[in-house]
Formats: sequence, C-alpha cells, structure tokens
Amino acid sequence: MTERMIKAVAFDIIETTVSLEPMRERLMGLGLPGNSLELWFASSLRDAFGLAASDRFQPFKDVLDAVLADMLEQSGLAGSAEKRAEVLKGMAELTAHEDARSAFERLSEAGVRIFALSNGAAAVTSSLLQRCSLSNFVDRVISVDEVRWSKPRAEVYRHAVEIAGLRPEEMMLVACHPWDVHGAKAAGLLAGYVNRGHRFPTTMLQPDVESGSLLQIAEDILTLGK
Repeated sequence: MTERMIKAVAFDIIETTVSLEPMRERLMGLGLPGNSLELWFASSLRDAFGLAASDRFQPFKDVLDAVLADMLEQSGLAGSAEKRAEVLKGMAELTAHEDARSAFERLSEAGVRIFALSNGAAAVTSSLLQRCSLSNFVDRVISVDEVRWSKPRAEVYRHAVEIAGLRPEEMMLVACHPWDVHGAKAAGLLAGYVNRGHRFPTTMLQPDVESGSLLQIAEDILTLGK
C-alpha cells in the first residue's frame, strides 16, 4: 500500500472554517453600517500584515480592537473600551460553515491529522471549535501567539510543521484567503484554496487543490498523489 502523501491538514479558522457573519449584527449594534464587517476585518488583516512585515507583533484581538476604535471615531460614534470588548466577545461565538464538520469527519476517518492554525488566540479558537462541535477532530490548536508572528510569515507555517513532527510537504494548509495559501506554499507546505466564488490571484503561488466546498477539498486531499 502506498503511504499517504498528506499526513496532516492545518485549517485556517476565521472565514475558512467558521463564518464571520454573526459579527455584522454586533457591529451594527454600535451604529456602524451593515457593510462595515468586511472593511473591519480586511483593515485588521492589513495592520497585522504591516506589523509582521516590519518584524513586529501584536495579538490579533488588539489589532481588531484598534481598528474598530478607529472606525467608530471616523464615523462619529461613541465606542468605549467596554462596548468594544463586548462586541469582540462575538469572535468566540461564531458558527461553522455547513460543510466544515463533514470535511473534518472525512479527513479524520481517513487517518489524516487535523490542526487549527489561527491568527487568533488559542483559548478563543479552542472555545470556538468546541462550540461548533469540531474540537474532537482537532489534534491541536496552533496560534500565532506561540511564535509572535502573524500569518503569512513563514515562521508560523514552519512552527505548525514542527508541532506536527512532519516535513513541510506532508502538511497542507486549507484557507479561503489567497495570502494564507501563498504564505504556506512559500514556506514549503501544500495548500488548498476554498474559493467561495473568488478567483485565486495569478500573482501568487498557486494552490494544489481548489474548490468552493470544504468537503470537496477534503476529498481532493485524500486523492492527491495517488
């Protein structure tokens, strides 16, 4: 029997495995318009990237909070630290995408180890996975806080490989963010892109598998290299 090519899969969590949509109502509760969700998260990622590119690090929760404070100020809205903290609690109360559990189950049944690799804190991510009934499938939650670099720094992906005790080519990252896929590929891992209607940029290192479905990504992973 041929040994399986991919022995572990590291899933990005926010937006890839769970949906950010429940945060929209929380932001609107502060008076922000409904389309603020996408701007808030994209701006927070931008700032995290800027820190990582300049060899600096801040926990992602702090980055999210700082961007939220700025958005509220720019909109002329009051947003105390207490109110913002209450909104940010929602990051631990997100819901899984419909096909997340079936994808995790499929890989687990096939003997592929599953890791969670997140820019978020380990405790929040663990709580989120438990809430979504996914924690039993996950070997370990790996947070960027452990290496004090944000994705897509290569150190983050290499840390995940080291934790798994594997070679980079034996682990695949699955993410819906092209920058995350590109970062994993640049670090020597394989990568799966969950496109959800968005084309992968031609300027970045290309994914090994691509689909709009997490379950189909899982199926493709199991057949890759056969």
